[in-house]
Amino acid sequence: MARLLADRPADALTTGQISKALGHSSGAVVQAVETLVKRGEADRIGTGKQFRANAKTAAAGRTPVISPPGTHSPRAAAATARTAAPAPVSAPAPAPAPAPKQTGPIRRAGGQLYHPRELADLPDVEALARLRGADIPVLLYGPPGTGKTSLVEAAFPDLLTVAGDGDTTVGDLIGEYTQDDDGKYVFKYGPLVVAMQEGRALLIDDATLISPKVMASLYPAMDGRRQIQVKAHKGETIQAKAGFFVVAGHNPGVHGAVLTEALASRFSVQIQVGTDYDLALALRIDARVVRVARNLAKQVELGELGWAPQLRELLSYQKTEAVLGTRAALANLVGIAPIEDRDAVAEAVSKAVGVRQLAPLTLGKQLSAATAPAARQTPGSTASANRGRQR
Repeated sequence: MARLLADRPADALTTGQISKALGHSSGAVVQAVETLVKRGEADRIGTGKQFRANAKTAAAGRTPVISPPGTHSPRAAAATARTAAPAPVSAPAPAPAPAPKQTGPIRRAGGQLYHPRELADLPDVEALARLRGADIPVLLYGPPGTGKTSLVEAAFPDLLTVAGDGDTTVGDLIGEYTQDDDGKYVFKYGPLVVAMQEGRALLIDDATLISPKVMASLYPAMDGRRQIQVKAHKGETIQAKAGFFVVAGHNPGVHGAVLTEALASRFSVQIQVGTDYDLALALRIDARVVRVARNLAKQVELGELGWAPQLRELLSYQKTEAVLGTRAALANLVGIAPIEDRDAVAEAVSKAVGVRQLAPLTLGKQLSAATAPAARQTPGSTASANRGRQR
């Protein structure tokens, strides 16, 4: 009906004319046109039963309407065919304004601030929340220290975390019998079961360090079954509640980290996470050091180096500099580099900051009593010393 009015913008049509053109009953037409008027998508002419298109009618005509079964009479079909051509519009309808993006820092459970980054034209925390709502498991991969764990903690305040390594067992995920204060053995559920029972998010950090056989215990909870069987506890079946969601972290290149095909196939979305060096500058980390880190990262991408400082190392540099000074912080930055890359890192840092012979932070010779800092005295020891002098 809206398309019919929009096709004849200069005409004031009665309900009878509209009914005849569309092949619908006059009662249905009256109801429909009154609805258009109430929504402001058509105008009533005077106080009669004539109606005319307005600026919103064309947009209303483009909204698809599914008719109930039995309404597609030959006459109605012919009328629909006559009005199916798109209505001429002078200007496209304005698109709805996008929701404001959360770009400000988010305080994580431990009190630290996380600064959201863009992911698929959304703040990363919002993108992860949408993936959780659609139950699409996520794998985050990238060098250690790039903020993978921080992102997940910021996105999901209800997060439970498993810190994976080569010693992680099925019991660490699902649970095992432990001895209580009375000496009795009771079964204590692991983080996987707790997350399933409470509908919480679960992060398997360093998942690729965990044995594939252990990781296999997680797979039934991630597929259409969304349940696991706890064989160690009477074969109990645990069904995941709504909200249960799995995220995994992977550090490519770390010794022992193997992303198997079975594991990769469980994560429909895989997101690469690197260091945001612009954020490092915004956090007022020494620009010279940030520039060195960025250049070293490019060499890593080209395969010329195996290591570059990430955001974690840059933040540590900033804290160390505030406590021990610039030279000690630079020496420490060189010292934390892998041995095989340490000379290249030392050379790059030395050139950038103009410090020669930069070596890892090392203990020097023993201080003599004359050069040692004066021992800090407590009020009690000061009083004792004064009494000794008075005697």
